[in-house]
Amino acid sequence: MTHVSLSNLRAIVIIIVVAFHSSLAYLIWAPNPTAGFDQIPYSWQAFPIVDVHRWIVLDVFCAWQDVSLMALMFLLSGLLTVGSLLRKKTVTYLSDRLWRIGLPFVLAIVFLSPLSFYPAYLVRTSDPSIIGFWKQWNALPVWPAGPQWFLWLLLVFNAMAAVLYSIYPTYVDRLRQLATWLSERPFRLFTLLVIVSSAAYVPLALTFSPWDWTALGPFSWQICRPALYLVYFFSGVCLGSIGLDRGCLARDGVLARHWAALLIAALVTFGLWAGFTSLAFPDWNKAAPLVKLGASLAFPLACTSGGLFLLAFFQRFAATWRAWTLDSLSANAYSIYLLHYVFVVWLQFAFLRVELFAGGKAVVVLTIALAVSWAISVAFDRLIAAVPFLATKRTLAPRARA
Repeated sequence: MTHVSLSNLRAIVIIIVVAFHSSLAYLIWAPNPTAGFDQIPYSWQAFPIVDVHRWIVLDVFCAWQDVSLMALMFLLSGLLTVGSLLRKKTVTYLSDRLWRIGLPFVLAIVFLSPLSFYPAYLVRTSDPSIIGFWKQWNALPVWPAGPQWFLWLLLVFNAMAAVLYSIYPTYVDRLRQLATWLSERPFRLFTLLVIVSSAAYVPLALTFSPWDWTALGPFSWQICRPALYLVYFFSGVCLGSIGLDRGCLARDGVLARHWAALLIAALVTFGLWAGFTSLAFPDWNKAAPLVKLGASLAFPLACTSGGLFLLAFFQRFAATWRAWTLDSLSANAYSIYLLHYVFVVWLQFAFLRVELFAGGKAVVVLTIALAVSWAISVAFDRLIAAVPFLATKRTLAPRARA
């Protein structure tokens, strides 16, 4: 991203993502690792390591990230789609997406996923051998992808945008008209996002629960959310269709000017969602119908408020921030996303017997995992830049792009 505020937002987002995964081992509601590695419900896919040290503040932080940040990541990923499609056209665009998203996804699930989940096996078995792990890993009904689920879903959304462009190229003009209309009134974008994302989310959440996951081979997804994420991705496509410094994304645009109102809305709606969700937890099926309806309706509200607040805040205050750390984090965000989980899980495993406050453990894991994955990304990027053939591809360390 060349736009300063969005580049800075990307840098902060990757820190938050690493912090989220670094905190999972220390949540109050994290399930104790009682079942074996090869036994249903395979809770280690979400919580590979569960420490005895817990802190409720980390639960609140992870809940906020889950509500506010994931949808925003899909919105940010859609911002440059129109520009790329117009420049590269459909076939080249799809080829580029396969190269930059599809190939890293395959490499990550083949090599990084087993490495990431080996510590989860070690704390759930009496046979800590690599051979024993590999036997149980290959006997699983799915191929756990960990955080890389984001990549395959993003690739599908990219392909949908490209196919739509090949069939109906004038949809770009329609998106530009919509983006201009959204920028004319303060809360048009907010209202439209809430309505459409509610239609995409609420029926599925009520039917399946907000927490159920399913998988087909290495492709896993949270049942109630793909349609919601699709809404946010195409919202990003729409907003970015007129440029990253115009319309709602302008420094003095409707979002930036109303960042304080969005902050208040984010706090209120998150509290509303948390209240209803706490009443429905842990057994969604036994919760009262009105509680389930309230939690389901509150989620899109909190999701929209939180995501748009972050976007508005950075548009308003971060448009002139320039620091090499933020620039480097932004440029290496994708590679950090691919690499960090391995270090997070192994560090959580290494600290299991360390007597340290849960918040302290989470901070140490975050600091080391971020620093190591960041350093590897920078070093590898310099290496491929020094090789002429690889420099033209820059495959495994893609630069900062939506």
